[in-house]
Amino acid sequence: MKNVLKNAITALSSVRLTPLIALMLLCSNRHIVWADLDRWDYFKLGPPRNLMERILLFVNLMTWEPQYRNVFYHRTGVPGILLSILCRPMASLGLGRRTKIGPGLKIWHGDGTFVSADEIGKNCTIFHQVTIGFACPERPTIIGNNVTVYAGAKILGEVKVGDNAVIAANSLVISDVPPNVTVLGVPAVVVWSAERRQSMNKSDHVSKVAQSRSRRRSQSLRRAFPAP
Repeated sequence: MKNVLKNAITALSSVRLTPLIALMLLCSNRHIVWADLDRWDYFKLGPPRNLMERILLFVNLMTWEPQYRNVFYHRTGVPGILLSILCRPMASLGLGRRTKIGPGLKIWHGDGTFVSADEIGKNCTIFHQVTIGFACPERPTIIGNNVTVYAGAKILGEVKVGDNAVIAANSLVISDVPPNVTVLGVPAVVVWSAERRQSMNKSDHVSKVAQSRSRRRSQSLRRAFPAP
């Protein structure tokens, strides 16, 4: 019964969303809008395979995920802002008008999240209660590609966050973050590094090879000099 009611509400919502559907399909940067849709995976079935699936995904997100509305209106500029009266954005989620955001942005929940970075790369994920930027307009914050910022984290000031970095929950980032690391704490420090992990794995491999050679050498000596 619950699913039937939800589907009925979604169908009715599609009527008011008709102008926004047209905007999604025809806007000049629709390839970026579609990249955002591909990452949300609302139905847990992977990216849309055709135009109808893309429209269905868009209608569901606009109806049930208010944080997506903010991302969509940011992408579509003035036309999106004018049509936002048909589907109100989330009031407690702020995306800076001048912030350059790469394709594939995904915001979870979004409540209490405010972003004024100079640039955010592609395929980034941001959770709720996050603040990025806002320290000083002359000291921009730059976020790389494939970065994940968990709930409650703050990234302030002239900070560059490298590609594939993870900012742990409730961390305060006030200095540059290298690529491929996880940072945690107040202020945030590196607690995990992909390069360090690879180095450790390599050391473990070298150690195992050395132990194997040592065992083979011992076995050879036993065969050459058997015990009386």
